[in-house]
Amino acid sequence: MKKLFPVVVVTLLLLLAILPTASAETKNAKKEPATYQIPPSVRNITKENTYPNSTQDLPTLQPSELTKQLIDSSKVKIENPDLIRMLNESSINSTPFALGYRAIVYLGQWPLNYESTETALNWEYQKINTNYYDNRGGNVPYQIHYVQEAQKNIRGGLTAKIENAEDVKKMMLLKAMEKTRLPLAFDTIIGAGTKNDHVYNIPVNRLGYLYAYAPAVNEKGKVTYGEVYLMLKGSKKVIVVKNVTSQGIGAWIPVQDHVSFGFAASERPR
Repeated sequence: MKKLFPVVVVTLLLLLAILPTASAETKNAKKEPATYQIPPSVRNITKENTYPNSTQDLPTLQPSELTKQLIDSSKVKIENPDLIRMLNESSINSTPFALGYRAIVYLGQWPLNYESTETALNWEYQKINTNYYDNRGGNVPYQIHYVQEAQKNIRGGLTAKIENAEDVKKMMLLKAMEKTRLPLAFDTIIGAGTKNDHVYNIPVNRLGYLYAYAPAVNEKGKVTYGEVYLMLKGSKKVIVVKNVTSQGIGAWIPVQDHVSFGFAASERPR
């Protein structure tokens, strides 16, 4: 029994060393972003689109050294690109001998950050086109493909009125693009005459309908607001945020230059 005691102790110590690692791996696994796979019915029409959409380029703005110092001093996370840009354009000269110097500058009320709680894709967000052919009098199957009959402007937007809506939209767009890795924009256009070569066969004695839809992301989360103050005290510079509030918000954000297709063949008109 005495010989077994050291073996048991060593085994227990090994288990205790392994468990925290396994726990940490489990936590890390939960933090991995969800994958958003494009289904086969959805096709990229960037090259075929007769209306050239401008790429929605919203890179994450890099804070300057001073801005980073100010952001790090705030107890509330600051991610608003416009606020970061304003801080980047600011310069504050200070001296270590400015004893007793103190100033508080009010920078206004800002949406400071957006926290995403749900990101879902609706591949049939808006119907944009229907191609149709009547093959009830035909002797062989008829081949049909997608041709956009009229120009379509697909608009997204916030699901509720909110203060500083444009700032909030930028933060939501950045977060949704980061999570989905898809080209997103609150406004996108499919030009008239846009085509896709994929063929759908309409059987004999059938009516064929090829439906085209614009997909969109449904983004939901929480935006945090606060009154932002720049406090200068001697050589010290900090950001102080007061009257912090949070509000739930949602948005529909169309996927640029992508079309989702649905095909149906029936004996009677639909």
